[in-house]
Amino acid sequence: MTPATSPSPHIHRSSPDYWRANLALFFAGFVTFSSLYCLQPLLPNLVAEFAISPARASLSLSLTTLALAAALPVAGSLSDALGRRRLIGTAMLLASLMALACLWLPSLAGLLTLRLLQGLVLAGIPAIAMAYLSEEMAPAVVGGAMGLYIAGNAIGGMTGRILTAWLADWLPWREAVAVIGLIGLLLTLAFWWLLPPSRRFCRRALAIGPLSRSLLSHLRQLPLLCLFVLAFCCMGAFICLYNYISFRLLAPPFNLSQSQVALIFVSYAFGAFGSRQIGRLGDRWGRAALLYAALLLMALGALATLARPLPLVAAGIIVLTIGFFGAHTTASTWVGQLAGNARAQASALYLLFYYLGSSIAGTLGGMFFARWHWPGVIGLILLQLMLATGSCLLLGRLLRRCD
Repeated sequence: MTPATSPSPHIHRSSPDYWRANLALFFAGFVTFSSLYCLQPLLPNLVAEFAISPARASLSLSLTTLALAAALPVAGSLSDALGRRRLIGTAMLLASLMALACLWLPSLAGLLTLRLLQGLVLAGIPAIAMAYLSEEMAPAVVGGAMGLYIAGNAIGGMTGRILTAWLADWLPWREAVAVIGLIGLLLTLAFWWLLPPSRRFCRRALAIGPLSRSLLSHLRQLPLLCLFVLAFCCMGAFICLYNYISFRLLAPPFNLSQSQVALIFVSYAFGAFGSRQIGRLGDRWGRAALLYAALLLMALGALATLARPLPLVAAGIIVLTIGFFGAHTTASTWVGQLAGNARAQASALYLLFYYLGSSIAGTLGGMFFARWHWPGVIGLILLQLMLATGSCLLLGRLLRRCD
């Protein structure tokens, strides 16, 4: 697509393309996160089958997110050169086929290798989808559209976790993961049919020098760097809770079954609803206050999971989930607005830090769990939230200086 002499109009809420684009990217988010996190509730299964520690089992998730993080800047740059729609659709197809390939992996080494490759492929979706929304949607509706995309992320993550956990009570865990691959193939076809072609995209030549300079220029912008640190800390805190809460609930005093533990992932439905509503509030009320409120919710939710009554633990998970998706929606929208140009690269850097937080804290949480049990995991979560709050304070100060 060649740049137009005058930009095409944005997509407004009244346009038929508004819901086509939102639904297509909802499916893209669903495929990304159902593929990425479908093994998370199965970590106890991996511990039992391969006789490994929880921290080592978490590598089946951490390696995927680490590969995704490493490939994001490349994916963003390729997208700026080749276009949005093609790369997202291809990545969805390959990720779904790799989930199906789990059927033929007998060893832990084979599983980890496939998950590493799947992370590289999945990098072709999140940053590019965020860039598409920032470019194509009218400013008045971009926050709500971003919230709906992140809702797709939430529901995909929830479905992948719940479905594989439920199926694992009846089927071997490999077959449970393969079901996620089949669903992904169907949604990939729907994505190709629904997503409108980019109208405001301007192709940039894939030249290493200019692309590297634009990446470095984003890293030199302190307001953007604050949002990147925020993403690292929030995602690290979030993944710590969800990686190890299954071990806590399967053990005394709760002694829940795998299917019962899977119900905690219904919390993602609350996160999906919250991201949509908070995206709209951010468009109207400002983002700084919403970030502080979201971080406070995460901290209160984490502390509630230290309780013994199961309903209070469940409420804490829900509150933390709502806070996390609120913070992610608010920060990811803000990145697109602060970046100015090369938005896919800025979104890729944001998600690079986001998934680095998942990879590093996700495995580090297993070490804390082994040494200090669940209070150790909560201590790590609270430490990350304190760092995220400090990043927000610095961001506010920097933006006030610019006004």
